[in-house]
Amino acid sequence: MGTRCDVCMHMCMLEEGQTGRCRARKCVDGKSVIENYGKLTSMALDPIEKKPLSMFMPGSKVLSVGSFGCNLNCPFCQNCEISMAGEKDIETVYVSPELLVDKAMEFVGRGNIGLAFTYNEPLVGFEYVRDSAKLAHEKGLKNVVVTNGEILQETASKVIPYIDAMNIDLKGFTDEFYDFVGGSLSVVKDFIILASRSCHVEITTLIVPGRNDNEGEMDELSSWIASVDDEIPLHVTRFFPRYRMSSSFPTPVEKVYALADTARKNLKYVFEGNC
Repeated sequence: MGTRCDVCMHMCMLEEGQTGRCRARKCVDGKSVIENYGKLTSMALDPIEKKPLSMFMPGSKVLSVGSFGCNLNCPFCQNCEISMAGEKDIETVYVSPELLVDKAMEFVGRGNIGLAFTYNEPLVGFEYVRDSAKLAHEKGLKNVVVTNGEILQETASKVIPYIDAMNIDLKGFTDEFYDFVGGSLSVVKDFIILASRSCHVEITTLIVPGRNDNEGEMDELSSWIASVDDEIPLHVTRFFPRYRMSSSFPTPVEKVYALADTARKNLKYVFEGNC
C-alpha cells in the first residue's frame, strides 16, 4: 500500500516503508508520517539576530533546535551535515514537545523568549513544530521558524497560527535558480504571502556568484517583496564555499553591498549579512 505525501510541492509517491526525498517523512500503513518527530540533532541558545531576525525583539535570545532532513538539495547548503542526512546518518536525541518547552522555560532568566525551529528544514516535520509551538504559547513563549518556504499552503496553515516570527529563504527570483536548488519559486512566493498575513516575516537571499547576483534579478525580487509589504526586512547575505560548491569563491563583499543598495530602492529595511 502506497501514498502520496502532500506536505510539500514534491508530492512524493511513496511505497510502504519508503522515505521521501526530504528524508524526514515515510510511508507507514499507507500514510505519510513524520520520521524525525522530536529527534533533535542541534540545540543552542542563540541571539535572535542570528536567525537572522533584525526587527523582531532585537537583543533577545531564543532556544534554537534542529532535526534532520530538507526538501531542497542546495549544492551550497550551509548545514548539509544534518539537512542532507537521514535518520541512519546522524546521531539524534529524542526531546518531546513537553520537555522542549520546559528547556525553553529554564533559559528565560538568560534572556530566552521562546523556541526557534531551524538548522534543517523544520516544516517537513511540521507536526513537531506545531505541537511544541502550541505548548510554548501556553507558557507565554514566542515561536520562530527559519524555513525555505517550500511547503504547500494546506500544510502551512496548520502551523502558521502558532508562529510569531519567520525568516524565509527567497533563494533567487528565477525558475532556473529554483530548478538549481530543487524547489519551486511559485510555492515559496505563496508561502511568503500567507505567512506575512499572520506573523512577523523577514526574508533572506544568499548571493551565489554567477547564479543570482545580477542587479536586475535583485530589483525584481525586492519589487515583488514590496508588492506584498514594503516593510518586510530583506537580508542580502554573502555566500561562502560549502558542500558541493566548496571549490567556489565567496561572494565579493562589494557585490553584496551593491545588491543591497538595489533592494533599498524598493524596500524600507535591507540588511547585509556575512560581510
